[in-house]
Amino acid sequence: MSARKGMLSAGTFCVDFNKSIARWPEQDTVTEVVRIDRQGGGSGYNMAIDLKRLDPDFPVEAMGVVGDDELGRFLWAECDGRGVDRVGLRALPGGATMSVDAINVLDTGRRTHLFHPGVAATMNPDHFDFSRTGARILHLGLPGAHAAMDVPWRGDANGWVAVLKAARRSGLRTNLELMTTSAARLAELGRPCLPHLDFLIVNDFEIGALGGVETRRTDGSTDVAAVGRAIDAALERGAMDWVVAHFPEAAVAGGRDGTRIALGSVAMPSTAIAGVNGAGDAFASGMLYGLHEGWPIADSLRLAHAAAAASMRAVSTTEGVAPVAECLALARRWGLRPTPE
Repeated sequence: MSARKGMLSAGTFCVDFNKSIARWPEQDTVTEVVRIDRQGGGSGYNMAIDLKRLDPDFPVEAMGVVGDDELGRFLWAECDGRGVDRVGLRALPGGATMSVDAINVLDTGRRTHLFHPGVAATMNPDHFDFSRTGARILHLGLPGAHAAMDVPWRGDANGWVAVLKAARRSGLRTNLELMTTSAARLAELGRPCLPHLDFLIVNDFEIGALGGVETRRTDGSTDVAAVGRAIDAALERGAMDWVVAHFPEAAVAGGRDGTRIALGSVAMPSTAIAGVNGAGDAFASGMLYGLHEGWPIADSLRLAHAAAAASMRAVSTTEGVAPVAECLALARRWGLRPTPE
């Protein structure tokens, strides 16, 4: 096994203003925010903190850009408090740290994100220096959220491709996090990245967009067989060892060797759910932790589901995630949903 160890969590770092409302309002009306809190957010931040909550001794590094402002200093302090090496998280002068209003709607459990990019719009491949990292895996995101990364870069299809190629040349294994947007946009930004990935952990809609397969039925439910076909299509387009697609009821993992495993999610009682913001990041953190540690894929899936369930106990993106043993105990107590066919 490689002498490298740990995760380099890179890309999107922002500050989330998590706001809970009873129901989604009509336009031109007034709605009370019943709860608000400020937390770190973004795929880079969430992965870094989730992994440290799962295992405080697990080495985690952060890389990306923030503003030279109070919100940027807040994110630095959060990383310092959790023992995340944030030397690679650079403060850029003259602009604001990316911020997000994350609206959690209590009567539906749905969420909506309104974001201001700030200096994150200028992040580009020159901001990624892999010369000093000792990490084994790069977790990178989010295509669609960074204007300078989303366009062609020095002969590559986009900046994401350039960064992934540089990471692999430096000896890192790679995983990409996506931002759910239109299927066409996901395919445009994500497909060129697939040949430069070792892992891909996404949701059912995202894998459908990458694979060119409709994975959701007209009633909104997930077509598990279609998810499998989309995984096959993504594996054909890319270099991944494992592709994992998750959705509320289950997850499906597909290996380059032809292995296919599906596992039901944690049967969490609705009364225990405070919010779903960050559940996908928590799932990915559990999955990548298991893959890093060389666990069997079924055990990695179980931890991924357990971490996602634990995260939903809190409105914020990371506060609900607990140590590995506690997450797995939670899953045993609530049990898993039946494995889908």
